[in-house]
Amino acid sequence: MKAHELDEKFDAGEDISAHIDWSKARRPNQEPRRVNVDFPAWVVDGLDREARHLGVTRQSVIKMWIAEKLR
Repeated sequence: MKAHELDEKFDAGEDISAHIDWSKARRPNQEPRRVNVDFPAWVVDGLDREARHLGVTRQSVIKMWIAEKLR
């Protein structure tokens, strides 16, 4: 199938998943990279309170807040 045919199917709302090799799919700039940050105890306590309030992990709170700030 040519790219323009795939585009037409997608634009028409058709299911194109059978034509995609998901094992080779990539999300540019989404590769995780590990960083270490030291916070004072009061910051960690605040993060933990917010995480409990939201029902998510501390790491999720940190990721959400940083992503929001960088937008």
